[in-house]
Amino acid sequence: MSNRRKFITNTLTGLAGITLLPAVNTFAATVSNPVPNAPKKLKLRFALCSDLHYAQPGTDFDLNAANLVKWMNDEHDQNHLDRVIINGDLVHNRPDLLPVLKEKYFDKIAVPYHTVPGNHDFADGAIWKKVFGYDDKYVVEHGDIAFVFANTADTKGVYVSPDNDFLKASFDKLTNKKMIFVILHIAPVQWLKEEASVFLNCPDTVKLLHSYPNIKAVFHGHDHSLDGVRYTDKLPHFFDSHTGGNWGTDYKGYRIVEVGDDNAVYTYQVNASRNPNLNANKF
Repeated sequence: MSNRRKFITNTLTGLAGITLLPAVNTFAATVSNPVPNAPKKLKLRFALCSDLHYAQPGTDFDLNAANLVKWMNDEHDQNHLDRVIINGDLVHNRPDLLPVLKEKYFDKIAVPYHTVPGNHDFADGAIWKKVFGYDDKYVVEHGDIAFVFANTADTKGVYVSPDNDFLKASFDKLTNKKMIFVILHIAPVQWLKEEASVFLNCPDTVKLLHSYPNIKAVFHGHDHSLDGVRYTDKLPHFFDSHTGGNWGTDYKGYRIVEVGDDNAVYTYQVNASRNPNLNANKF
């Protein structure tokens, strides 16, 4: 049986209509029905992974990229995925390698995948459209669910607020959707003073996110050491560890989100690299 851990206290469970489930401490392909309370009938099941940092010196970035593809395809073969979201820092300061990464690895993912730039991608809309065929901010619809993606950095890697005009216009057009998931590589709020160099305070963005009741969650990458959830008011902001790079959680992994026919949302983190140290501390 898979080893598991609770990564959020019970008092957080169920807030904002999303159930936080134990992290699965195993390789994804070996997971069989890992979530005992998950819905039997799903309208959507997707994976989020981030921070591959392809081409970072001193890392086995080709192996990491191959693993990401294998994990996603094994997850799909085992439990079915509707979509894969790759949330920023696809490359490490090498936007010229984005086409290589896409053609050599990402195009081998067996389900539709969607990407958004991170601060290490050094990319804007023109670069993203040339490589992936779509802008660095866009909307994807899946039945009565929608995803809204927006860039949070410029071509020099400087953190910037997402395009709030785009966000508002998108949210206004999606008021008929049952739920919206927002994808931003860098979180728009600094929860702790010492995180001033990690996140960016964007009060207008946070206000927008709180203004639409069908926005159910926001998903971030960027901080490789985070694999759980934080809140602005009652809105959950989820993190998914990292799939590459040379720092962060001891393991490499990704997040699964499942939406049932009853619109209940379940999410859990997968320890794909099978490193048993999911939550280590030193005193």
